[in-house]
Amino acid sequence: MPRLQISDKRKTRLAEKLGIAGLRVTEPRLALAHLLFRHGNRHVTAETLLDEALRAGLKVSQATVYNTLNQFQAAGLLRQVQVDQARSYFDTNIDAHHHFYVEDEARLIDIAADAVNVAKLPDSPAGYDVERVEVIIRLDKKAAKK
Repeated sequence: MPRLQISDKRKTRLAEKLGIAGLRVTEPRLALAHLLFRHGNRHVTAETLLDEALRAGLKVSQATVYNTLNQFQAAGLLRQVQVDQARSYFDTNIDAHHHFYVEDEARLIDIAADAVNVAKLPDSPAGYDVERVEVIIRLDKKAAKK
C-alpha cells in the first residue's frame, strides 16, 4: 500500500495553518489536512475522506476522521453543509457562498454568494441575530426529450 508523502515545506505550511486555528499539530491532523486541502476547494464526507486516507496508506480510524473534521470545522478551517438528516459534507471553501446539490450524484457545486438574491428574511426571534444565510438548490436530471 502506498505511503502518503508530504514534503517538509508542505508540513510546515499545514502546521502553521493548524496552529493559527488554535489546533495542536499531530501527525494524523497533518495528514488529513494535506488530503483535504491539497487540491483547492472541495466538498468531502467523512466516509470519502476516510477512503482517501486508507488508500494513501494512513492508519486512521473512522472516529479519528470524524473528530478531525469536526475540530477543523469548529476552528473555522471548514464549513459543514448538511444536505439532509443522513448526509453532511465538509467544505474547504469557507467564504460566503451557496450550493447546488445534485440529488442522483450526491454532489455539491458551489454557487457564488452574489448569484443568489434573498429578497426578504423574516425577523429573527427575540435574542437572536442571523449569522448567515445558506441556500441549497437541489437539482435533478431533466427527463430526456422525446
